Amino acid sequence: MSRFTAMLSGAILLATQASAAPLCADLGFAGLLAKCNRGEPFELTLASGQPLAAGKVTLQSGAYYEMRIIADGSAELAIEGPGFFRAIWMNEIVINDIEIRPMAIDSVEFDAAGTATLSFIAIKPGSYEVRIPGTDSDSQKVTIAIQ
Repeated sequence: MSRFTAMLSGAILLATQASAAPLCADLGFAGLLAKCNRGEPFELTLASGQPLAAGKVTLQSGAYYEMRIIADGSAELAIEGPGFFRAIWMNEIVINDIEIRPMAIDSVEFDAAGTATLSFIAIKPGSYEVRIPGTDSDSQKVTIAIQ
């Protein structure tokens, strides 16, 4: 092995070890889905004339989150946010104890009252907008930032 190859191998090993540093001491067998890697769950509310969220949501890249979407059934409403949904790795969507493991989604629509829980890992840093389609009011959208 040449001296250059040995130096390159050492640099690659150091870079790999630095980038593989977990968010918590030991992610264990669950990896990124481990309890120590979970951020606070947050909620979006789908209700006629009500704000979608309490304010801006900030997430940490590499952390696991749950987003609960709660519809009161007052109107047929949806949320869309293709930019946000492309910036995360979706683990599952749970609706009425039915688990769905999608590759990707653009929107979720509620025809009646109910709750959907989306679990995911935030991946791509940036600022994204999730909104009720066809609306332009600031209360009908939420900004989700991934840091």
